[in-house]
Amino acid sequence: MPVSTAPTEPPESAEPTGPAASAAHAGAPALRLYDSVARALVPLAPTATPGLVTIYLCGATVQGSPHIGHMRSGIAFDVLRRWLERGGQEVRLIRNVTDIDDKILAKSAAAEPPVPWWAWAQRFEREFDAAYRALGVAAPTYEPRATGHIPEMIDLVQRLLDAGHAYVGESGNVYYDVRSLPDYGSLTNQRLEDLSTTEDESQLDDDVEADKRDPRDFALWKAAKPTEPADAAWDAPWGRGRPGWHLECSAMSRRYLGEIFDIHGGGIDLRFPHHENEQAQSHGAGWGFARHWVHNAWVTIKGEKMSKSLGNSLVVAELLKRYDAAVLRLALGTVHHRSTVEFSEETLADAAALWERLSGAILRAYEFCDDGGANPVDAPVEQVRARALPAELTSAMDEDLNLAGAMAVVHATLKALNVALTQAAPGGGQGADDALRASAVGLALDLRAQLDVLGLDPLAEPWRARVLDGVGSSHGGTAMEALDHLIGHDLEERAQARAAKDWARADALRDKLTGAGVVVEDSPSGARWHLA
Repeated sequence: MPVSTAPTEPPESAEPTGPAASAAHAGAPALRLYDSVARALVPLAPTATPGLVTIYLCGATVQGSPHIGHMRSGIAFDVLRRWLERGGQEVRLIRNVTDIDDKILAKSAAAEPPVPWWAWAQRFEREFDAAYRALGVAAPTYEPRATGHIPEMIDLVQRLLDAGHAYVGESGNVYYDVRSLPDYGSLTNQRLEDLSTTEDESQLDDDVEADKRDPRDFALWKAAKPTEPADAAWDAPWGRGRPGWHLECSAMSRRYLGEIFDIHGGGIDLRFPHHENEQAQSHGAGWGFARHWVHNAWVTIKGEKMSKSLGNSLVVAELLKRYDAAVLRLALGTVHHRSTVEFSEETLADAAALWERLSGAILRAYEFCDDGGANPVDAPVEQVRARALPAELTSAMDEDLNLAGAMAVVHATLKALNVALTQAAPGGGQGADDALRASAVGLALDLRAQLDVLGLDPLAEPWRARVLDGVGSSHGGTAMEALDHLIGHDLEERAQARAAKDWARADALRDKLTGAGVVVEDSPSGARWHLA
């Protein structure tokens, strides 16, 4: 299994305060989530429409190729979305694309040859789309771009100016006056007097810093510069320029989810200053904004947070040349969202072995029932999702998406399925009667339903084609062909020993394979194997 640390903050139990204290709608989810503001587990209480959960997730700044650190957030909230939908909730999930930004302008200009900033952004937006799809992350309900919502952002800046929360500097920059908002710092539990700046280091700019009234104020609007492309600026009442980094999320969450919505999500590194500043903008505009804040922990390599500055980023497209996409999803998506994932070759090896056991068991069940007619194991996804889940799994997932508890149920179901398949197979000791066959089919569908919650049903897209690639061979899956060849050599030698009644040699070969984690099953048609 992937290596992880404990959640970044200890779980506690608490009733929600403020708006979250209102009674839940009938049919509301039983889910409790760790709220970063309350610093406790609180019941999820949807705000407006019964049966609808609204989520805003900070998406990519499309300045470069996506690495696995970027994918952690997408996968974590994909699991949350799947669990809510599994419980009958409709989910409206907005994931933005930041396609205008200091980094995008700088990197596109520094390219050889230079590339228009919008072309640079589009290139990497497509790479992010491909990475999400490869890892089975469902598309958001809407995926708005920052450049498509400049009017909404201009309106928000004007609203903040009119409310006295913002001011225009001499150069045409517009700043948020953090001292004007009494609850500034409430999201991250910080006092304003303890802060030296509220800007991200990557956003610090001498021209923007020059005419701030207070160095802790942050930029809402950046005045156009003669050194930047003319088409990277828009007309506004206070002067031509472009939005600051934080502005887009406040404007777009209101545009698509309203003034109050249920969950704001993102990586834990975005809590300050990005999310704190988003909240300040929205509260300054008079909007209730997010009722719950949910943050996922980051991916680490040798204990260090993944970042391009450390030079240890792992680009998704390169990893997919070496590992099955399902293995990457399993490595990133079966660790609690508030726990860091220690990413390494060992992590991937463990995930690959587990995926082989899971998909291999489903494949064996599929082949067992493959008689040329309708295959009961290959039920449509809709039927799989209609199956009841074990109470232990449901309880675990409802308690802050406790994936360790959920995976314990998955492992138990996998073990039961392997036993059932062994018993049901010809020569399995009890015969492949209808009751044993039905038991194996039921357990296979149960395992598919449990894995579907995690986005890892082997017979669903995007994994299906790879899993069924080797149907009809002694062992499916091109990634295991070399292992199949090596094990096949031992099985052939064992068959020869059995034919010669050299039972000691046959047993020794079987013990060798067992010690390596390979289960050998004998049948009238010959021996077959699967990983334990």
